[in-house]
Amino acid sequence: MELSAEQEKELLNRFNTGDDPERVFTELLGHFQKRVYWHIRRIVINHEDADDVLQNTFIRIWEKLGSFRGESRLYTWIFRIATNEALSFLQKKQNRMSISMDELQEQLGDSLKASTYFNGNRTELILQQAILSLPEKQRLVFNMKYYEGLKYEEIEEILGTSVGALKASYHLASKKIEEFVKRTLNS
Repeated sequence: MELSAEQEKELLNRFNTGDDPERVFTELLGHFQKRVYWHIRRIVINHEDADDVLQNTFIRIWEKLGSFRGESRLYTWIFRIATNEALSFLQKKQNRMSISMDELQEQLGDSLKASTYFNGNRTELILQQAILSLPEKQRLVFNMKYYEGLKYEEIEEILGTSVGALKASYHLASKKIEEFVKRTLNS
C-alpha cells in the first residue's frame, strides 16, 4: 500500500517527535521494503546482492531520516538513496573485480540466465537481458517508468535529471529494447 503525502508527513512527525522511532521505522519498512527491494534488484540483478544493498539502504535511511527536510516526497527520497546505494555497490563490485563496466554488464547478464526468478520464462529473460544491455541512465529510467510506474517528475527528483531528458532516455530505451527483443527472437 502506497502512503499518501499526508501519511508520509504523519509518519515523519511521529519519528521526529520521539514516538518510539524504532516502531515507526519498522512501520516505514513495511510500507517500502518490497518496492525498494525490486527497484534495487532490477539494478544489481542478483538476489543476494539486492538483499545486501537493501539492508545498506535502510541503514542509511535510519541514519538520515531525522534530517529529512521534506523537500520531496519521502518515497522519492528513499528511492534516491536506494538508487545511489545500488549504483555504488555496482561500482565497488566493478573495481573489486578489476573489470570494465561492459564486462560487469556481461556477468550480470549471465547471472540472469542462472536466476530462478524467471522460472523458464524466456520472454521475461529476453526483456531483462535487453534492459541490462542499456546504458545505465536509460536502464534506470526505463525500470522506474515501466516497472515502478513513476511519473517523470518523480524520476526527476530521484535522478536529478530534467523531465525532457528523462522522456528522451525512456524513448531511446524503449526503441533499443524493442530492437534487442526482435533481434533475439529472430535469431
